[in-house]
Amino acid sequence: MATIALDIATPEWAEPLLQPARYKGAKGGRGSGKSHFFAEAAVERMVTDPDHRFVCIREVQRSLRYSAKSLVEAKIRKLGVEHCFTVLEREIRQNYGNGVMIFEGMQDHTADSIKSLEGFGTAWVEEAQSLSKRSIELLLPTLRQDGSELWFSWNPDAPTDPVDDLLVANKPDDAIVVHVNFQQNPFCPQVLKDEAARLRRVDPDAYAHVWLGAYNEKSAAQILAGKWIVDEFTPGEGWGGPYHGADFGFAQDPTVLVRCWVHERRLYVEREAYKVALELDHTPAHWQTHVPGAERFTVRADSARPESISYLRRHGFPKIEGVEKWSGSVEDGIAHLRQYDKIVLHPRCVHAAEEARLYSYKIDKRSGDVLPDVVDAHNHVWDAVRYALAPLIRQGPTVRIRSVA
Repeated sequence: MATIALDIATPEWAEPLLQPARYKGAKGGRGSGKSHFFAEAAVERMVTDPDHRFVCIREVQRSLRYSAKSLVEAKIRKLGVEHCFTVLEREIRQNYGNGVMIFEGMQDHTADSIKSLEGFGTAWVEEAQSLSKRSIELLLPTLRQDGSELWFSWNPDAPTDPVDDLLVANKPDDAIVVHVNFQQNPFCPQVLKDEAARLRRVDPDAYAHVWLGAYNEKSAAQILAGKWIVDEFTPGEGWGGPYHGADFGFAQDPTVLVRCWVHERRLYVEREAYKVALELDHTPAHWQTHVPGAERFTVRADSARPESISYLRRHGFPKIEGVEKWSGSVEDGIAHLRQYDKIVLHPRCVHAAEEARLYSYKIDKRSGDVLPDVVDAHNHVWDAVRYALAPLIRQGPTVRIRSVA
């Protein structure tokens, strides 16, 4: 094979990671380019060493659609080295050697099955904040070749997370770890900078966690703590729903539409339409694009905006109606949400997941006590979900979850 010259633009923050090290970590906020750097570095390694065996790891790998595979494929095209690789459904092979890149979920492995990775030279763990202690204990001794490397990219959540314990609290001598945020990413698009600026204005604490990679120290106050997961699903026959709910916003707050289902004591959030500064006359098209077919169903919306409901009823959503509210309806709605065994968010519902993490009770600044009052922020998707489920929510402390065929 002829020598291949690669032209890779490396941001200044990533230069330390170009040096050899057993452990390499990049942590920080959203929009920082961590995954883009590691994806390009992976392609570079496999081009310069056609026999290199590379594994991309997540804690749970249910679908390659939500893995690093599509990003790696994009980098192969960007760097103009398509001729070096054969992209298959579940792996990427080097055409000029025995090199291969595979994609694995650590939860699928046991102490015996993990031995299949012993011949690999590099492992890249993406979304490493989700990696369990068990998975780290299985992975670290498995890559045992001289010169093998373990790469980690993550958005910090808690200082007690296993990856932070490994690479921050007890950082090995042979580790290079950088913290990077969107301000250090020269390739960060303006739309993300605008999103960061908006959140900084309305909620500095959330901005620090989401965009600056600060730890989320409010776990005790999180309303949905321990209740929600992100996972793929397809609504099945006999599921209750679909239920549709809408929350209105404009200048600072988003206008939101959600589609939900209920099945076997689980709540499923399948789709979301979410946009700040959405003009009312653009709302029907936006909703139909992101929640297809919603116009055929009853949509329960915030009754505080009767003029918006009236407009939408006349412009494509004839079944939209204001939701009934009562004293304590927010608290009853939260109690209802927490009585599900699990709340499952489809991976496409990125704002539902972000709000689920940040939706919180107030904390007394002097004592640190968690108060019963809800913070009026990061609740737009969940207000829409409460409206959608209004027929299932009973007033008062007793809540019964039922599936409707």
